Amino acid sequence: MLRPGDPVYYDILQSYMGYRTCYYRCFTVGYAPHTMVDAYKRCREYLDAAISLVRPGRTTGEIASVWPKAQEFGFPDEEAAFALQYGHGIGLAIWEKPVISRLVSLEHSYEIKPGMVFALETFWPSKDGWSAARIEEEIVVTETGHEVITRFPAEELLVAGQRYYTVNGPLPTVRENDPAPSRHVVEMVEASARTEKVGATD
Repeated sequence: MLRPGDPVYYDILQSYMGYRTCYYRCFTVGYAPHTMVDAYKRCREYLDAAISLVRPGRTTGEIASVWPKAQEFGFPDEEAAFALQYGHGIGLAIWEKPVISRLVSLEHSYEIKPGMVFALETFWPSKDGWSAARIEEEIVVTETGHEVITRFPAEELLVAGQRYYTVNGPLPTVRENDPAPSRHVVEMVEASARTEKVGATD
């Protein structure tokens, strides 16, 4: 039974003319506990950091390098945390190449090329000890960068009710563009490039 404040997760899988979708949305019921708001914000920052690196010539290793190590969010190793900070190609199948994860991408990178379509997803546990935030976006690689092609907004935690609300007010019904990363996200990307030594700086 769902109670006020409980998290709800949807992995939206659809098919149109044989092409698949795969994107995650996270809601809370009725209101958003502070622990979930904090977890969602952290989860979104890791996702935005990864998205900001998507452009031709970058690698899957550079993208994975901005995600936290498994031990930073409660797992013993990258294998145990596999698919929580994750990316995968999407097209005629839900999971296609390239695979993007700390488990494989730091040592076995693929170059990002125009026309690739993939999903990036992040996870972050809540401090309450049992809930967590999870978000996934679909991205197409353009000649000069990327475009987020999922249109249901997920910049802020959604609160399910009569209308959709984020923690900062009513949710717009359509996301018109891909917002620029925050200063904190840019700093995360730069710090990861220095730590992981994978060349993620511009």
